[in-house]
Amino acid sequence: MKVLLIKDVKSLGKAGEIKEVKDGYGKNFLVAKGFAKVATDEVIAQWQEEQKRKAEEEAKEIARLEALKEKLESVKPVIKKKLGANGSLFGAITNHDVAEALKAMGIDVDKKHIHLDHAIKATGEYEADVKLGHGIHAKLQFEVAGE
Repeated sequence: MKVLLIKDVKSLGKAGEIKEVKDGYGKNFLVAKGFAKVATDEVIAQWQEEQKRKAEEEAKEIARLEALKEKLESVKPVIKKKLGANGSLFGAITNHDVAEALKAMGIDVDKKHIHLDHAIKATGEYEADVKLGHGIHAKLQFEVAGE
């Protein structure tokens, strides 16, 4: 019996592979548990079409993230914070503050994806790493100014 694996099966193969298995193992375990489907021409064509659709969606997502990376690297938000008597900031600038500054500019990035190397407690120019997904990272330049 030929089956198309839908999920990875230990000691048999990876998802997408077509394997020849014994009838009982195929029907009673693989197909019954949802690990595989009987490999008919229709099922194989449907699987290939679904993989093609997923690849197209992933390509669109990567193109969108690349455009967002370009946008993040071209802008330079200014974060304003109150200054103390000695010229230092009240509190520190966090990834939440950077996300809010970007949101004010019309760019929506989750604060969890923004990484600052260290706590920012003084005015000046800084850089943050923004993880966008699919291995795409943007370097965001921003300025901290006092009010």
